[in-house]
Amino acid sequence: MAGQFCVSITHAKDNADKATVGFVIANAALGSEKDTLVFLSVEGVRLAQQGYADDIHEEGFAPLKDLMANFAASGGKIYVCSPCFKRRNLDGQKLIDGAVIVGGAKLVEFLSDGAPCVSY
Repeated sequence: MAGQFCVSITHAKDNADKATVGFVIANAALGSEKDTLVFLSVEGVRLAQQGYADDIHEEGFAPLKDLMANFAASGGKIYVCSPCFKRRNLDGQKLIDGAVIVGGAKLVEFLSDGAPCVSY
């Protein structure tokens, strides 16, 4: 691999454009042979729930559920902020493929070697 790349997504249906673009960029990073991580926090953690993104489709982009599925199927990692997830009383048994609930230390570990990170 040619390095690491992180996309931090803090939005879901509250700003579907940012959530969608975040996964567009994450897929582009994977396509550029980057070890890519999507970190979902704040409202973005809702995207980790099965079925939540099924009706999100911003004009000009592929449906968000497809972008997310392609990302996971291509080896992308999806980390979900544990405190944000718990605060919203979401169901840890209904995570999308590739999603893992983690504490902040896992994100710090991924970024510690200087991986760039963009936020949406």
